[in-house]
Amino acid sequence: MDRRVDRKPDAGGKTMSDRPLKVWLDRDGTLLRLRLARPKANIVDAAMIAALDAALAEYRETKELRAVLLDHEGPHFSFGASVEEHLPGSCDDMLKALHALVRTMINFPLPLLVAIKGQCLGGGLEVAAAGSMLFAATDAKLGQPEIKLAVFAPAASCLLPERIGQAKAEDLLLSGRSMGAEEALSSGLVDSVNEDPEADALAYFDKHLASSSASTLRFAVLAARDEYRQRVIAKLERVETLYLSQLMESHDAVEGLTAFLEKRPAKWENC
Repeated sequence: MDRRVDRKPDAGGKTMSDRPLKVWLDRDGTLLRLRLARPKANIVDAAMIAALDAALAEYRETKELRAVLLDHEGPHFSFGASVEEHLPGSCDDMLKALHALVRTMINFPLPLLVAIKGQCLGGGLEVAAAGSMLFAATDAKLGQPEIKLAVFAPAASCLLPERIGQAKAEDLLLSGRSMGAEEALSSGLVDSVNEDPEADALAYFDKHLASSSASTLRFAVLAARDEYRQRVIAKLERVETLYLSQLMESHDAVEGLTAFLEKRPAKWENC
């Protein structure tokens, strides 16, 4: 039986359905469900980041929990992070919050399954790539288009080389192109391609995780991810500094973001 909690009002009178994320317990409380709930774009903005971080923190120590499944409403996983929040004045807080969420995800002591349909771009792919296993629909498109706005993807610069190797990661990060589902599967970016990625992820949970000891799963995840977590966290700190203290001091980074918001061609000064 599903134990849904996404309809309960909070102290301010809002329900979880008013928020950017739906949260409930599935499979008799053994599977935490997180669903991005601002279709069709499911923008990874400050509110979405805070909601994801809070849900993972709230359920982290739930004794019976064996995994998390992150999916989405609407045809697309996410069009990416908020471009407005990348501008000077807000990018510092936004980037640090997003990177804190990435750390929360890779430090989470249970498998984190991600089901993806449609576009999974920019900050959306950074969130997805911080998961344990990615289940993609046949129509999925995954990419990091930040370079087209004269910025780069800090978290993806740390996560993608780990998932798909240096050369393929540089291809996505430097070209800004997207991979289709089959290419993403062959590259190792996703672990499965299916018409219904949510059902695919649930089937994986039921077959491989549901009957396991919840406590032993925690030890196994910590052991399997030990060096990976250390590498990503250390690199993320360095790349965040590069982004905030150097990239965002350049003309072209601000120009690229501003031109996108103003729907005009960017005028590069190459500095």
